[in-house]
Amino acid sequence: MKIEDIRPAEGSRRRSRRVGRGVGSGSGKTSAKGHKGQKARSGGTKGAGFDGGQMPLQRRVPKRGFKNPFSIIYAIVNLDRINDIKDIDIITPDILMERGIIKDIKSGLKVLGVGEIKRPVTVKAAAFSTSAAEKIAGAGGKAEVI
Repeated sequence: MKIEDIRPAEGSRRRSRRVGRGVGSGSGKTSAKGHKGQKARSGGTKGAGFDGGQMPLQRRVPKRGFKNPFSIIYAIVNLDRINDIKDIDIITPDILMERGIIKDIKSGLKVLGVGEIKRPVTVKAAAFSTSAAEKIAGAGGKAEVI
C-alpha cells in the first residue's frame, strides 16, 4: 500500500452543499435561507449569550468578591514532611520541588509547625510560622529567611 492509495472510509465524507448556483440546483435564489428576516442576512446570527436585546445574563448577575492583585500566596509545607527528608541537611524550596513535596513555589515557601523535627537542619524559606521556627531551633537547626 502506498500513501496515494489511501482513501477515506466509504460514506464517511460528504460533498458540501453548493448554494446560490441557480434555480435548477434546488438551493438557488435565496440559497436555502428562506425569505428575508435576520437569519437570511449575512452574519445574521447573534452570539451564544444574546438574549434578544434584553440585558444579558452575565451583565444582570451582580458581581461578588474582590481579587487582590498584590496578595502573597505561599506554597506551604509542614515540619513533618521536612523531617521525612533524611539525606539532606540544607532544605531549600528547589529540593522540595525535586522530591515532589510541593508542586509550585508560588510567591514563596512558608514552613508551618505541624509535626516534629528530630534532627538539626537548616531550612531556607520565605516565611516561617512562630511554632515552626521554635521547633527548628529547638532541634538545633536554623530557620533562614530568603
